[in-house]
Amino acid sequence: MMIPLDLASWAEAAVGGSMALALPVALLAGLVSFFSPCVVPLLPGYVSYATGLGAAEVVEGSPRRGRMLAGTSLFVLGFAAVFVLTGVVAGAAGRVLAEYRDVITRVLGVVIIVLGLIFAGVLKIGQRDLRSHRIPAVGVAAAPLIGVVFALGWTPCLSPTLGVVVNLGFNEGTAVRGGLLGFVYALGLGIPFVLAGLAFTKMASAVAFFRERQQLVMRIGGVLLIIVGLLLVTGTWNVLTALLRQWASSFETVI
Repeated sequence: MMIPLDLASWAEAAVGGSMALALPVALLAGLVSFFSPCVVPLLPGYVSYATGLGAAEVVEGSPRRGRMLAGTSLFVLGFAAVFVLTGVVAGAAGRVLAEYRDVITRVLGVVIIVLGLIFAGVLKIGQRDLRSHRIPAVGVAAAPLIGVVFALGWTPCLSPTLGVVVNLGFNEGTAVRGGLLGFVYALGLGIPFVLAGLAFTKMASAVAFFRERQQLVMRIGGVLLIIVGLLLVTGTWNVLTALLRQWASSFETVI
């Protein structure tokens, strides 16, 4: 028995419309977060916490690839769960307030502009770092829990970029889309962690490059967030969404 599957409808429900714009923004926000002062300077320590290996062994390149992959992947899954749940809550709240969508979109645009100014260093607020610095390197078994702890501890420092993802999830107005945005944000933040675990010595040069240019990365990220905020405030975001829907509707599903 064959079950009919409308791929076009499924794609539209999951990532159609404004999600085609929101998903790349969420991924980029995660990548910018990784190279921020919250994360990249302490990368060896984070990998050490997740794998149970010494920081020196991580930096020198541990031959225990399986352990490195398992530890960093579970660590990423831990903080991804927090960000996905945050996105689900934001999306669900947006659905409840759907009748006020136009006003809320513009208000969220203003919030994102402010967050962009914070991330760019123009506004010196909301960048406190409340991470725990006393978590032992207990190893792979506790890596998901450590990921959850770090996600909660990162929140004040990552608030500008994470706030953008939360606001976009709220604007989407569904729990599924909000959760998907949280997951994509976690991918942007988490994939470099896994790569660092597998080949830290090879990635060290890239990490050093961005570490030396953190202020530039922060400013570029802030400018991009401000652009997203302006698109929401001016209504251009909805115009682009409508154009994307029109473009997508011109394709036919071939089975």
